[in-house]
This record gives sequence, structure tokens and C-alpha cells, in this order.
Amino acid sequence: MSDELLRPTIGERVDPKVRPWRLNSQAYVAFFGGVIAATIIASLNARRLGLDRGKRWMIIGTGVVGLTAVIALYALLNDDGERTQSLRIVVRIVAVLCILVQMRWQRPMDRAFQLRGTDYHSMWVLGPILVVVCAIVEALLLALVVML
Repeated sequence: MSDELLRPTIGERVDPKVRPWRLNSQAYVAFFGGVIAATIIASLNARRLGLDRGKRWMIIGTGVVGLTAVIALYALLNDDGERTQSLRIVVRIVAVLCILVQMRWQRPMDRAFQLRGTDYHSMWVLGPILVVVCAIVEALLLALVVML
């Protein structure tokens, strides 16, 4: 019995062997690693989920806008170089807001993955690496902005 309603709507671009990461786990990477780490993990996960190229570019664009906002806020609010503690909180808020938008574009394909009944891939290796490396890169970038 071949019924059009029962035919899967997910195309061949999804590899059933590749398991994505949990969307909520990406928020931890965003909070501790910043906007750069959030964008990297979201774009990698979007590819694993099989998102089309347009949505993957929107995820990257969100990251670019978020990083631009972080740099602008840091440059405007840290003119004396002494308000770094409150600015770190602002940087984390922007990173979490970015990942929330990026997660929104991943959610439909993530739900389709959940319906397959397969377990998610662990983020315990890549997540901490991205947090450390991207936090250092972002800190150096913001230090460069303050020096200019």
C-alpha cells in the first residue's frame, strides 16, 4: 500500500548514520565558549541534521551579527578598560541569544531526528575543546578591540 501521506518528507540529504548533538547542549557551549563557539557547533550540527544550505548560512549570519554586537558593545562600554566583569555577562547573554536563534532553525530537523528513535551523539569531546579554544580567541579579539 503506497500512500503519499505516509511517505517520508526528509530527503536524501540526511545520513542516518550521522548522529547530531542535542540542541540544549549547544546552549552550554554558547554560554561558556561565546558566540564563535556557538556558531561553530550550531553550523556543524545543522550539517549533521541535513539542513539546507540557506538555513546553514542563516546560522552563520546570526553568529556574525552576534559577534559584531559583542565587539560593538565591548568597544562602546569598555572605554576605560575597567568594566570587564559586567561586560562578560553581556557577552554571555549575546551568545545565548544567538544560540537560541540558531537552535530555532535546527529544531524542525531535530524533531525529525527524534522520531527516528536514535540516540544523540555525545558532545563531551568537541564541546569542551570549542569552549576553551573559542573563548581564548574571543578574549584575544576583544582585547585587541580595547587596545585600538
